Amino acid sequence: MKVKTLAGALIAVGIAAAAAGGYSKFEPLFGHAAAASPSIATVTTGASPAAVAALPDFTSIAAQTGPAVVNVSVSEKARRGESIAQMPNIDPDDPFYQFFRQFQFSFPQQQTPLQGVGSGFIISPDGLILTNAHVVVNADEVTVKLTDKREFTAKVVGIDKPSDIAVLRINADGLPTVKFDPADDLKVGQWVVAIGSPYGFDNTVTAGIVSAKSRRLPDENYVPFIQTDVAVNPGNSGGPLINMKGEVVGINSQIYTRSGGYQGLSFAIPISVALNVKDQLLAHGSVTRGHLGVTVQEVNKGLADSFGLGQPAGALVSSVVPDSPAAKAGLKPGDVIMRYNGKDLASSTDLPGLVANTAPGTLAKLDVLRGGKHTDVTIKVGELTGPQVASADTQGQHNGRLGVQVRPLTPEEQKQAGVEGGLMVESARGPAADAGIQAGDVVLSLNGTPISSVAQLQELLAKAGKHVALLVKRADGTLFVPVDLG
Repeated sequence: MKVKTLAGALIAVGIAAAAAGGYSKFEPLFGHAAAASPSIATVTTGASPAAVAALPDFTSIAAQTGPAVVNVSVSEKARRGESIAQMPNIDPDDPFYQFFRQFQFSFPQQQTPLQGVGSGFIISPDGLILTNAHVVVNADEVTVKLTDKREFTAKVVGIDKPSDIAVLRINADGLPTVKFDPADDLKVGQWVVAIGSPYGFDNTVTAGIVSAKSRRLPDENYVPFIQTDVAVNPGNSGGPLINMKGEVVGINSQIYTRSGGYQGLSFAIPISVALNVKDQLLAHGSVTRGHLGVTVQEVNKGLADSFGLGQPAGALVSSVVPDSPAAKAGLKPGDVIMRYNGKDLASSTDLPGLVANTAPGTLAKLDVLRGGKHTDVTIKVGELTGPQVASADTQGQHNGRLGVQVRPLTPEEQKQAGVEGGLMVESARGPAADAGIQAGDVVLSLNGTPISSVAQLQELLAKAGKHVALLVKRADGTLFVPVDLG
């Protein structure tokens, strides 16, 4: 799971990092295999038999859903250091300065595998699995272990970092699956159960209640998290949050912590969000999100009084991007968006998720407060563009063979780099990393063929042999880099 300090971040519940003490975090719940041992507490009670009998029984949920919950272990090559070609001591005005500068490439010196563990759950009998993106995003190998002790090498079908959702597939049939409750009818105070692999302890069952809904966390714009007090720890990342009917209502993703472990505040991605992302990854290989082109801020008590609102609510438009859907619809700084497609905005943080989940090209209706009067604005939602962080089948195969995540350059980046086309490297591992490719490099060509799109790179890689030559631009220089694809 993710963890970030409250004064600074949240903790993801994926590969467990070494426990850090003395500060508050929100963290991913993904745990390194070498994580610290969990503490165990014993509680005694003098409750009467009648009171004990009134407590919920989770045995049927554990028996019904437990077999569909899997342990997800990953391995990743991590460089200990890099050897860097040093610049000779040459004056910058010397004509040979630029010649030597273009060959300042760094190459991996030594690699040590990192091991980590997370959780996931089976959603189809033929081996489709949901987990967190942060559990598998940099993995060179993913292994899924079932409760019957069978182990499978998993393929990463798709990853979407903004929602922290990943889809895996294993080669198996007749597998147990979970049931879903995508109706979003959870109530605060309702009992819920988590099953996962905290610190590597497979199929651990913990329980608690829904503490709050639609929580917006720092740097998390697209997910209205479910907050619970269920005990989840590093290794629980990607595991299911289950209601009393045995239906999955969320995916455990982050915790708030001061120590790196459970402190009573856990956060799960609603299953409705996860299923939407899953469907898009399977159908298109990427996730499309709506875009208005506005920057909004919270309406506090002072602003509410100045706008004539009875109480703080809505999203105050602070800026509008030129030529954006918002600009074309006539939105202006100072407008307060009160409703989006009929849904009240209690806070400005409600708007990004609603817009992101709207299909580009759809007409959205906004209730806007302008000059003390309500007005209806119809806007044609655009498509959110930028670095693509989602990948699916063919993209995953290309990533697996070459080991890079890439995206097209923006027009501004092309202008700054002085190139046409090219793909920006977001991350590198496997063969690409071994050859010295790193984030920030621009891939210009493969075996002499200029590259202008991810699809073209995939096509060329599919036809390539065991060795390819990439023309890479880094800083002010270019160099052909031989890559052994194996």
